[in-house]
Amino acid sequence: MNDPLSKRRLKMWIRLLGVTRVAEAELREFLRVKHDTTLPRFDVMAALYRRRDGVTMTELSRMLLVSNGNATTVVDRLEKDGFVRRTPSDTDRRTVFVALTADGLAQFEGLAAEHEAEVSRRFADLSEADLETLTDILKRMGTGT
Repeated sequence: MNDPLSKRRLKMWIRLLGVTRVAEAELREFLRVKHDTTLPRFDVMAALYRRRDGVTMTELSRMLLVSNGNATTVVDRLEKDGFVRRTPSDTDRRTVFVALTADGLAQFEGLAAEHEAEVSRRFADLSEADLETLTDILKRMGTGT
């Protein structure tokens, strides 16, 4: 390979992974210590918050890029805590819809605000110009967001 930027791209990739892993570990710890919850619970609640009308377990698994089994385990715990409800489909008895309850909605809104503040704190050293540049670069890399 004669690409002069190949090694630099590899180093950038390793640095990007490192930043992601450290930030995710800090967020996991923040949720565990400050809110006695987990990142998977937060992610499930966030997905259900975006789809207030509810989703099937299969849709939820796809949204989160996890197996049905992993999603079911988290939903079971959230249902036990009163944060989600399961509703059977009227047309297909094999299909179950999952949605946040009123308590789940309130719980998530509080968590989401603190999660956002924690992410903001984590990246507070980035200026507005830094954020614009980084967002542009990530979009060009294919993240789509």
